[in-house]
Amino acid sequence: MPRARRRGRTALLIAAAAVLGVVAGTCTGYLVQVGRTPTPLPPLSQPVVKQAKGEVEPLSAAQDRRVRTDGDLRKLLLSRPSGARNALESDGWLDLAEYMHSFDKPAVAFQHLVDIEFRRVAVAAWETTDTHFVEIDLVQFHQEEEAGAQEHADNGMYWAERDSGNHSRPIPGTEEGMTYVDSTPERKPGYLPVYSAQAHAWRGDIAMDIYIYDTKPIPEKEIMSLAERQVGRL
Repeated sequence: MPRARRRGRTALLIAAAAVLGVVAGTCTGYLVQVGRTPTPLPPLSQPVVKQAKGEVEPLSAAQDRRVRTDGDLRKLLLSRPSGARNALESDGWLDLAEYMHSFDKPAVAFQHLVDIEFRRVAVAAWETTDTHFVEIDLVQFHQEEEAGAQEHADNGMYWAERDSGNHSRPIPGTEEGMTYVDSTPERKPGYLPVYSAQAHAWRGDIAMDIYIYDTKPIPEKEIMSLAERQVGRL
């Protein structure tokens, strides 16, 4: 399956000031699964069992994770640190049309996200200095026929592992979740060098992507701390 890569932040750096930002959109509706005709099930090969009488005790909010993930996904995002500036230009939602443009090949990203049953994205972003930028994306999938969250996280890790300058570490408490810290900055004529760190993991129907950018090296403990705390909220 064709893979789309997230864009870096080099293009957003102003040569003299290195101001980082994030492009975000408002939620205009979900573009996947709408109007899809359900596939009929085959007939049962044995007699239908009558439903037992009596009431079943419903799961508590602590036991039923969908109580948390089907609500306002933005509430599961980490809060920005005290003193940090909000870097969002939206209410914290990204629709598919906006989200696909964060990839280097938007058309490929669009088709891939549709194929793995994209549902919605909640995003948080902040700046602690003029050059230090953090973005957290929680990408949710319908997961009716595809393991979309895992596939999305795998795509992020695929590209992170292709960058030879990245040092990786597993995220405790996750299934194959990883952090990556780039020891070699991205350089472009006319721009300041940009260091990056990222983390990718999934839990249930939600994939977590975290990106940090700065003009100086990013401590490994910073991306790991963010990843562990964000996974813990899921």
